[in-house]
Amino acid sequence: MDFKLNEEYEDLVRTVREFAQERIAPVIGEYVERHEFPYDIVREMGKLGLFGLPFPEEYGGMGGDYLAYCLVLEELARVDSSVAITVEAAVSLGAMPIHRYGTPEQKQIWLPRLCRGEALAAFGLTEPGGGSDASALRTRAVLDGDEWVINGSKAFITNAGTDITALVIVAAVTGELPDGRPEISTIIVPSGTPGLTVGRAYSKVGWCASDTRELAFDDCRVPRENLLGERGRGYAQFLRILDEGRIAIAALAVGLAQGCLDESLRYAQQRWAFGRPIGEYQAIQFKIADMEVRAHTARLAYYDAAARLLAGEPFKRQAAIAKLYASEAAVTTAREATQIHGGYGFMNEYPVARFWRDSKILEIGEGTSEVQRMLIARDLGL
Repeated sequence: MDFKLNEEYEDLVRTVREFAQERIAPVIGEYVERHEFPYDIVREMGKLGLFGLPFPEEYGGMGGDYLAYCLVLEELARVDSSVAITVEAAVSLGAMPIHRYGTPEQKQIWLPRLCRGEALAAFGLTEPGGGSDASALRTRAVLDGDEWVINGSKAFITNAGTDITALVIVAAVTGELPDGRPEISTIIVPSGTPGLTVGRAYSKVGWCASDTRELAFDDCRVPRENLLGERGRGYAQFLRILDEGRIAIAALAVGLAQGCLDESLRYAQQRWAFGRPIGEYQAIQFKIADMEVRAHTARLAYYDAAARLLAGEPFKRQAAIAKLYASEAAVTTAREATQIHGGYGFMNEYPVARFWRDSKILEIGEGTSEVQRMLIARDLGL
């Protein structure tokens, strides 16, 4: 078993790392302070092909694989998580369902613009009061002739209200199964459709330069052919999408942890106390050593899950392990990095302050830590 990245992966990592350091790092703090979406950065990432990385070239993608995509997320999050989650949500939750389940016509209509980063797609799953119970949907879609009529609301939807958001994929109850359970389907709703109301951007603790909003559907009508995939297969669809997305979130968490390690190493060598650099004190050395252990272990976990996905093997448990460990490692590492920086770690001019705020949501979004433990235990036969 070889954990060394091949030359193609290494070239990709190097390119994205240089872009993140040169184009994102110098300016992203200002976007975060203003709670402003970084359209210029998104446009440049689109030109680099980052939004189309795991999609076929026939739709304008780069023809890469899921590991390559995760490596990109790690490098972006190493500098900033708002930018990384914008890409993650656009690819894993927005474009990937269309690629996996869309008709040839739907792919031709939507994927080229999404792959170029000229447009973003959002995934409307979570609802107010729903939380971790993703199957307890209240949003309803009813066929009226040749149109779906959608009523309901969604919460915490990433990329839902930007100027370049082109569509939302909505999970809705479309009927009842023979055993009495709700029939769930997913439907494409283009931005600007009458009856779709996009709420104001949330005021968030972290990810302050990403777009997150509520959505409301009031007799929102879309054509019958906007059904994504097979009717009644929506629940299975989004479970698969979330399994894959957990690997991506793990990669993002590793990037944040690595960024904390980078900043702490730099600070420990530059900051003097009691006549010498604080990196010479064992208390600081042990904290930084533990950071390296967590980042290294979490990276191996998401590599393993991604490799299983690419090999066509079961990966649900490994994805949950990677997401659980990496997210908790990121939170711990961000806290310790802030501690190493002391009072400066509480100042927004230092990246670790942003990393600290950004880290907590990693234990919540795309399945809480409790949900991951439940999935792991269930897969073990409990």
